[in-house]
Amino acid sequence: MTPTFQIIVIGAGHAGCEAALVAARMGMKTALITMDRQAVARMSCNPSIGGIAKSHIVFEIDQLGGEMGKNTDFTGIQFKTLNTKKGPAVQALRAQCDKPAYSNRMLAVLLNTTNLTIIESNVREISTSNGKIDGVILADLSFIKGIAVIITTGTYLNGLIHIGKQSFPGGRIGEQSANHLSSSLKTLGFRLGRLKTGTPPRLHKNSIDLRSMTIQPGDEPPPFFSNEVRQLFHVEHKIEYERKFHVEQSNPLRPWYPGSCQMPCYLTHTTAITHSIIKDHLSESALYGGSISGTGVRYCPSIEDKIVKFGNKECHHVFIEPEGRDVAEIYPNGTSCSLPEKIQIEMIRSIPGLERAEFINWAYAIEYDYSDPTQLSHSLETKKIEHLYFAGQINGTSGYEEAAGQGIMAGINATLKIRGENPIIISRSEGYIGVLIDDLVTKGTEEPYRMFSSRAEHRLLLRQDNTRSRMRRFSERVGIHPPEYHAETLHQEALIAAEMVRLEKTFHSQVSLLQWLRRPETRYSDLPDIDPALPPEIIPQIEVAAKYAGYIVREGDLIARMKRLDDRAIPADFDYATVAALRMEAREKLARIRPRDLGQAARIPGVSPADLAVLAVLLRKI
Repeated sequence: MTPTFQIIVIGAGHAGCEAALVAARMGMKTALITMDRQAVARMSCNPSIGGIAKSHIVFEIDQLGGEMGKNTDFTGIQFKTLNTKKGPAVQALRAQCDKPAYSNRMLAVLLNTTNLTIIESNVREISTSNGKIDGVILADLSFIKGIAVIITTGTYLNGLIHIGKQSFPGGRIGEQSANHLSSSLKTLGFRLGRLKTGTPPRLHKNSIDLRSMTIQPGDEPPPFFSNEVRQLFHVEHKIEYERKFHVEQSNPLRPWYPGSCQMPCYLTHTTAITHSIIKDHLSESALYGGSISGTGVRYCPSIEDKIVKFGNKECHHVFIEPEGRDVAEIYPNGTSCSLPEKIQIEMIRSIPGLERAEFINWAYAIEYDYSDPTQLSHSLETKKIEHLYFAGQINGTSGYEEAAGQGIMAGINATLKIRGENPIIISRSEGYIGVLIDDLVTKGTEEPYRMFSSRAEHRLLLRQDNTRSRMRRFSERVGIHPPEYHAETLHQEALIAAEMVRLEKTFHSQVSLLQWLRRPETRYSDLPDIDPALPPEIIPQIEVAAKYAGYIVREGDLIARMKRLDDRAIPADFDYATVAALRMEAREKLARIRPRDLGQAARIPGVSPADLAVLAVLLRKI
């Protein structure tokens, strides 16, 4: 009998795990196909989650019922809040994870999820019938039937690994690539391009001299990504939870008490000798020696790129980061390269503290196929094939968080489509996930896309501290969090509103407490009259509402103006080619991307205000 599922997810990286989990949790009979179940959610590059803007995506995933934030909190070995001296819009959380524990815990979660089946195999071909998905064909030519398919193949599509002049196929080091699937997508008519990323070498911890480096400790108390772990960590629950934890130490879902025994990272730097070694051997690098054709990550460059493009810099930071509590590997963040092994040794040993470094794995670059993301709708469903979704690096993104954000949305929207319901579309003013997806499907990308706070024009409204409130209506539709959770969110929103009114009406020394709180140096705890019963997690929202009131009103007005454009829908079959008043470039790009509304049309590069005015006039006549 042919195995039959409602949703089939191809690839079990960070996008695939979130897609499969959310689909199964929403009641779909789901298959997750991976070459090796022991490699699920493997952190192939830096074993960290979060960072500027990326952490906002993780907070949003958590509110939608995803696993990345919780998995990070339970397997984290260091937690830090970044940009604490800057405004709330750009403050972010970053956690260093135990690499094996992260993957092991995610596998345990997958194996314990109802409606979810893990299949170890390699997908050879996507099967369609009458323009719709009907399943997948595996490497052994067996067929699995499915209503929807989500492709989350990471760097595996025609993956080619480079170390110096050596090149060999692979999705990651030591793992095979997926060449047949890439050919299948081309046969179906998808436009594929080529991108490149890379990773540093891995060094043995016992060969590193930390005495010449600057220690980088974690924060105490540790900040967390997931609401569940934040609740567990509250003082009133900590003793009871620790007691349960000690009883369950063999449980892979709880490898240790969250935030306990944090491990430090260390900071060192490159030297003039380092730079000289790299410059002298650039021609031997795969990147500069002509072996690589794909475009690399602009904002996470290799060490060769740094030396060439920032030649005036005397040194570059190198962060020494542990990959786990009980593993030997150290990650020298900042030394990604595609140099030959011999040159890697010279380069690394020219860095203070790494003079006797021993290598466990070599640095390498990897090229892979990706699909032009303008071939997708905002639901992440492909425009060519109904019920086929793409998520993660196949869409041209870089980073675990960007992949997971797409994965959970693809899983949610595939489920909703099967149910006959409208997709969830998060707008640019509602979430970083919305910014990410809109950028991809509207503008496309010719280099690995990485999320930054600067990409979000409404970032003051898209903070970490208000994620629970701004994502509430989406979370309610997904239905993974229980009704009591949403009721508590509404209660918190009411508490914030009531406290803002109280602060405005309560005076001290002839000044309202609200005016007092608006002073830059004043925190809520500094006020002469505070409400001690307020939940601590809503205090930052009260402070932001007071200090940034004028900016928040201005942002609201701007969003309302933009919404008028978003409300002007464009028919899916609109014939741009017949509109002579549109410039040729605008006609071509509008016909290729087919924006859903005037707001999206306005964000397409090459579409001018004059083109928008023409469209607006024509739409009034429809």
